[in-house]
Amino acid sequence: MPPTAPTAATPVALTRRARRVYRELALLYPDARCELDFTTPLQLLVATVLSAQTTDVRVNTVTPTLFARYPDAAAYAGADRAELEALIRPTGFFRAKTDSLLKLGAALVERYDGQVPSRLADLVTLPGVGRKTANVVLGDAFGVPGITVDTHVGRLARRLGWTTEDDPVKVEHAVAALFERRDWTALSHVLIFHGRRTCHARTPACGACPLVRLCPSYGVGQTDPVKARRLLRYERAIEAPA
Repeated sequence: MPPTAPTAATPVALTRRARRVYRELALLYPDARCELDFTTPLQLLVATVLSAQTTDVRVNTVTPTLFARYPDAAAYAGADRAELEALIRPTGFFRAKTDSLLKLGAALVERYDGQVPSRLADLVTLPGVGRKTANVVLGDAFGVPGITVDTHVGRLARRLGWTTEDDPVKVEHAVAALFERRDWTALSHVLIFHGRRTCHARTPACGACPLVRLCPSYGVGQTDPVKARRLLRYERAIEAPA
């Protein structure tokens, strides 16, 4: 059994171990990126709103038609509710999401001349937009570093011993303190990739994870290498640790 990483004794040790984890994940997932399809900040904002309680894959099946039908904020503001609901129904919670998109379009038109703002303080004032959504848009549409604390990032941050907090904002601040600002967006991507493919919520594939010597939570999941590999959701094989 691989040794379990000890809890960092000092902030310096914690930071060093966290950054080593990031380097390992960056090597494991060199193509990590936002998995929502988009070409403009508005498209990413809308797609992120739709991604709540569903998968990016499901959102990507809906957005080509949606984006063609509603090319700008004014189109969302003036959308027919029934038509919009029908288009986004496959993403789930379509009535609430429709309400958010109608209000979002109106707010963008009224406050920002139809343009998506590029500041966190402005983004979080928009209907249906919290810090998680705002950081996705900032990082991937505007190139402004941000940490996206979704369920994967929060779970991995706790399992890796970076924080004990459950509140997403507190998790965001705790993780941000461990890394260079320039790495925040890329860090979010690799954590999300690892959470989706290896470090699952219910049964993480511990025995097939390259972070076993860096992770204080090794053993919470399947440790048998053969069984763990069956749990992987990644397009290429990941070598089980020796």
